[in-house]
Amino acid sequence: MPATKYPHIAIIGLGYVGLPLAVEFSKKFSVLGFDINETRIEELRRQFDRTQEIEPEQLASTTESLRYSHHPADLQACNVFIVTVPTPIDNYKKPDLTPLLSASRMVGSVLKAGDVVIYESTVYPGCTEEDCVPVLEKTSRLIFNQDFFCGYSPERINPGDKVNTLTKIKKVTSGSTPEIATFVDELYGQIIEAGTHLAPSIRVAEASKAIENAQRDVNISFVNELALIFDRMGIDTTEVLEAAGTKWNFLQYKPGLVGGHCIGVDPYYLAYKAESLGYYPQVILSGRRVNDHMGVFVANKLVKLLIKKGHRIEGSRVLILGITFKENCPDIRNTRVVDVYRELTDFGMRVDVYDPWASGREVSEEYGIKLSPQILGPYEAVILAVAHAEFKELDFSEFTRNDSVVFDLKATLPKASVDARL
Repeated sequence: MPATKYPHIAIIGLGYVGLPLAVEFSKKFSVLGFDINETRIEELRRQFDRTQEIEPEQLASTTESLRYSHHPADLQACNVFIVTVPTPIDNYKKPDLTPLLSASRMVGSVLKAGDVVIYESTVYPGCTEEDCVPVLEKTSRLIFNQDFFCGYSPERINPGDKVNTLTKIKKVTSGSTPEIATFVDELYGQIIEAGTHLAPSIRVAEASKAIENAQRDVNISFVNELALIFDRMGIDTTEVLEAAGTKWNFLQYKPGLVGGHCIGVDPYYLAYKAESLGYYPQVILSGRRVNDHMGVFVANKLVKLLIKKGHRIEGSRVLILGITFKENCPDIRNTRVVDVYRELTDFGMRVDVYDPWASGREVSEEYGIKLSPQILGPYEAVILAVAHAEFKELDFSEFTRNDSVVFDLKATLPKASVDARL
């Protein structure tokens, strides 16, 4: 029987998913927030959240029930472990389970009879029971569904969204036995105001998360392909979408760079699993190819616009506004703005990147790009890559010339003030 009458919860990984979860659970239970990043732990103890998801006042209100640690030994007092570590892809677009399996080994080292391990990290169907459970069993020397149990509840965090927050988004839950499934569902039900959906199995819950993001990816790839077609026709894609959007059942997707921790990554997890079973997914991977190509398209389109205005390409100064993967958010994970940057630098251009939301240190460590602390024109070209609110207030005449090219990837600036937009 699970020892879950009095849950003592450990949240493994305190990023965009784990920290909000720890804060909400701490309103009901004793919670240990664990992260291997000692700097992150010290910042949270000072009530500072670099992701800007949780306000300092919220962190201050949890000091009685939420502790932080980077020492694995501190996990021993817990009996419910919720794993929220990243699940990225490698350079070959294959799932990289290194963080997930490392977290499983660590949890396995402190696992006791009756404990429950719940995974929130996005994975392919079957990963929890086929990849993670064997690691837990081997490390703990306990037997799955006899000594310890598992659950899966895919994260649905939307970074930067202050309206659709954790508690306001319906949560899918599941468990390795009917009893544990009920426990997991009731556990989350105590913090999720929008309610829960109890899936019939862990594999169903895993698959539901995978197709959520694959569906969005395919839909965006469709409008991205339309943008490529309409560019050749000399038609404004935004105007086409506005016209088509007057029909009640037209899906309102916009073209753009598809990055982030979910949409640009998760379809590869689903494709990987499908291929391992002998099926090569056509629609999912074709959509990925279209979306992965958009950075190159943007760079080449800009070069053509510069040539048309008589500019010399090599040595031209270009300003990219924004490097985060979405607006009004500091999250730089898997941002595809770097594709544009690298392509332009390959042309010999001098490219500055300005983003008041992003951490210069994190951008430098992750992508080798040094952010500009300020905008120092004049520039031969400006690319609005991310629609931060601050950029809508800029006076572009202060850092451009009369013959400069302005390329609006987000279609947020007045059409008359730009040379091109997606």
